[in-house]
Amino acid sequence: MSNERLIYLPLGGAGEIGMNAYVYGYGKPGKERLIVVDLGVAFPDMDGSPGVDLILPDISWLVERRDQIDAIFITHAHEDHVGAVAHTYEQLQKPIYARRFTANIAQRKMAEHHHPDDAVQVVSAWPQQTTAGPFSVGFLPISHSIPESSALVIDTPEGRVIHSGDFKIDLTPGVGEPYDPDLWADVCKDGVKALVCDSTNVFSPDPGRSEASLAQPIEDLVRGAEGMVVATTFASNVARVQTLAMAADKAGRSVVLLGRAMKRMVEASLETGVMTDFPKTVSPEDARGIPRENLMLLVTGSQGERRAASAQLSRGKYQGIELKEGDLFLFSSKTIPGNEKSVIHIINNLSEMGVDVVDDSSGRYHVSGHANRPDLEVLHDVVKPQVVIPMHGEHRHLRAHVKLAEARGRAGVLAVNGMMIDLSGNAPKVAEYVETGRTYLDGAVQIGALDGIVRDRIRMALNGHVTVTVILDDQDEPLGEPWVDAMGLSETGRSNAPLVDVLEADLSQWLGRAKAATLRDDDKLNDGLKKVVRQSAQDEIGKKPEVTVVVSRLS
Repeated sequence: MSNERLIYLPLGGAGEIGMNAYVYGYGKPGKERLIVVDLGVAFPDMDGSPGVDLILPDISWLVERRDQIDAIFITHAHEDHVGAVAHTYEQLQKPIYARRFTANIAQRKMAEHHHPDDAVQVVSAWPQQTTAGPFSVGFLPISHSIPESSALVIDTPEGRVIHSGDFKIDLTPGVGEPYDPDLWADVCKDGVKALVCDSTNVFSPDPGRSEASLAQPIEDLVRGAEGMVVATTFASNVARVQTLAMAADKAGRSVVLLGRAMKRMVEASLETGVMTDFPKTVSPEDARGIPRENLMLLVTGSQGERRAASAQLSRGKYQGIELKEGDLFLFSSKTIPGNEKSVIHIINNLSEMGVDVVDDSSGRYHVSGHANRPDLEVLHDVVKPQVVIPMHGEHRHLRAHVKLAEARGRAGVLAVNGMMIDLSGNAPKVAEYVETGRTYLDGAVQIGALDGIVRDRIRMALNGHVTVTVILDDQDEPLGEPWVDAMGLSETGRSNAPLVDVLEADLSQWLGRAKAATLRDDDKLNDGLKKVVRQSAQDEIGKKPEVTVVVSRLS
């Protein structure tokens, strides 16, 4: 009996939405040949990761086994699936395979980091397959909210695995391929060992709606508007961008694209041929000479991003264009949980300008790119897998998806990040646990979650910061008084005296009483000064700030 095994290991995206990274392996335990599916990012927030630019999956486990990796496959071009390829390439240096549109986006990212042009290989859709070690991998078209999304057909010595990627059941997606039930049935007719499946909308009870259902409501809305119309959506939702642009064209409005991501996605769609009939656009400069009632802006920032076009328009002018009373602003998007405050802030800013805001609360101007519960059932029934392994969801989504599979007579396995599943034979089981985590892109540097940098920022944001400077002479005696610089703290406290003066006075008293042994010992001196500042600040303002002590000794 062979002691080789087939494993599935999520490193990101299982137990969270975003930062997708999945590993499949086949071979003897510890010596498996590996393939990676998706390398995505998550986006920071000021509460949990202040100052961070991006959050990447911790790929330490992969780096340690780099010689065992045969290839990386990217299912589609959303940032939470492709966003980390350039940031991790130097560590992995393995061939990356993707379909043309996804490859175009990935190659742009690689070029920004000066990686080789041929690092990303373009492959065709099923039935083409790419051999990578013991695996044969094919890209099976599936509809989603970005062109050329694909499930992966992964053929292994243990049988066929289907990795769904992000998907929805849409027969008329507008841009990109529709879901083809006959093709899917043919691919799965000889049996599928495991379906590793998107879980995002498992709690949505109604069948998903087609992208095509939005065309008429959006056209009616735009045609009925009297002033300038602005619409925001995910730039990557190329079908929606086209729907919006076509509505503008039919209403006799010129289209203006605002925001780098919006321009980049339209360019990539036209370059790769996934979109062929996009209306002609005009530049922001030319738009200034066109009557407002003949303009429609398609802008970035549907999630309230502070630097995106939507937010900048809500604060005043952007690229010379200004919103006015009577204009219409459409959010053709769903607000991702956690972004509500930022979006509402923009809406309130627009309201103060007299702009009429239309959001998705009516359900008329947005449809999800993910499969709802009935659509998951459709895919289960077509694929007929031995086991369903939910992915792309928080723990509650994965758990509900397992229950859905089991209620319909199929085995389900709940696997979160770091849980390696042995898919060999007919009884999947947990093989081992792998330590997983996050890596932060902080400016130009990648830092680990345990490095303490982000934690220190959070503590400074919550508590403020005090710098204490002390000078000692060559006899280890204080030379003058200590002085304090405070940031992020109240200027006065309970005593009604300046906080800095209170801290300096207390520090001076402590130094005057300190023993010679303490003054000679940097560690004891540092600890003592910090304790004084924290206790004095607590008494004055009810907070214990972070403290940095600078001791200068004159020799």
